[in-house]
Amino acid sequence: MTVGGAPLPPLAVAMGDSAGIGPEITAKAWEARGAERLAPFFAVGDPAAVRAAWGGPIAPISDPREALAVFGDALPVLPIGDTGPVVAGAPSLGTAHIALQSLEVATGLASAGAAGALVTGPVSKSQLYAIGFSHPGQTEFVAERCGITADNAVMMLAGPTLRVVPITVHVPLARVPSLISVELIVAKGRVTARGLQRNFGIANPRLAFAGLNPHAGENGAIGREEIDVLAPAIEQLRAEGIDARGPYAADTLFHARARQGYDAALCLYHDQALIPIKTLHFDDGVNLTLGLPIVRTSPDHGTAFGIAGQDVAHPGAMIAAIRMAAEAAQRRAEAAA
Repeated sequence: MTVGGAPLPPLAVAMGDSAGIGPEITAKAWEARGAERLAPFFAVGDPAAVRAAWGGPIAPISDPREALAVFGDALPVLPIGDTGPVVAGAPSLGTAHIALQSLEVATGLASAGAAGALVTGPVSKSQLYAIGFSHPGQTEFVAERCGITADNAVMMLAGPTLRVVPITVHVPLARVPSLISVELIVAKGRVTARGLQRNFGIANPRLAFAGLNPHAGENGAIGREEIDVLAPAIEQLRAEGIDARGPYAADTLFHARARQGYDAALCLYHDQALIPIKTLHFDDGVNLTLGLPIVRTSPDHGTAFGIAGQDVAHPGAMIAAIRMAAEAAQRRAEAAA
C-alpha cells in the first residue's frame, strides 16, 4: 500500500482468543501473502499461541514500522503478555485477558496512525464478560475507543456478491418491532451510504431495505411497520439525496438477480441479514465497521474452539478481512491526499 510513492503503515491484526483459531488463521494468512497479494500486516498477541498452532517463522517486533522490513520472511508479531501454556480449544481467563489487551493495543495503534487499519480476530464473549468486559462486542469497544457512540457505528457484513447491514443486532427477536424507528433507520442508512463511499469507492450507493413482516406486510394486512416506520424513513433518506429503496419482501431480496439492484441490503434483525451472507460467503465473509475514523474489519466467524489446534481452520475469511481492510485504507488515504 502506497500513497504518493510512500508506503502506508502495516495493518494491525489483533489475533483474538489464543485458544481459538485466531492465531492459526493469522499465520495461514501470512503464508498466503504472496498468492493472495496481501498488504503487509503484523499480529498483536501472544507469540506462544502462534507457535502452538503453527511451525512457520515468527519475527517479534517492538514497533509497527519494523513489520515492513521483516514481512517478506516471517510473520511479524507484536508481543502482548504471556498466557503460559496455551491449550487449543480450552479458553481461560488468561487467554481472555490477552485477547482484550491485544484489542486495546491494536485499536490504539490504528487510531494513532501507526497501523494502517485494524483487523480483529475472533474472541469468546463469555470469557471476556468473565473478566469484566462490559461491551456487547468488539465493535462497540472499538467505537468507544475511537470516540464514536455505538449508535453511529454500523456493522456491515460483506462478501464478493453481497453486503448486508443488520439495523438491530444482538437483541431478542420479540423486541425488534419496538426497537426500530424512523430515526434509527435513517441514522443507519446515512452511515451505510457514507461507508460505501469511503470504504468501497461507490460514488452513489444504492440501499435496499428489507421489510420486517412476511411479504413486506402486504400493504398492512400482516403488519404496519413497513407503512408506519420503514416508508417514512426511506422517504427521508431519499429527500437527503440517498438512493434508498424498498421496503422489499425479504424472501425475494437475496437471489442473484435481486442482488444486482443494490450495493447493500439493510435488514431489520440479526438473522435476516446474517443467514444470506453466511449462506453465500461462509468462508470469505467480512465484518466491517462503518462510521469509524479508522478502518476496522474482522472475519465473519467465531473462535471455533472445537477445531482449534487441529490445523484444519480455513483462513479464507481472515484473508478477505485483511484484503478488505487494506483496500479501504488505501481508498481513504488517497481521498485524503
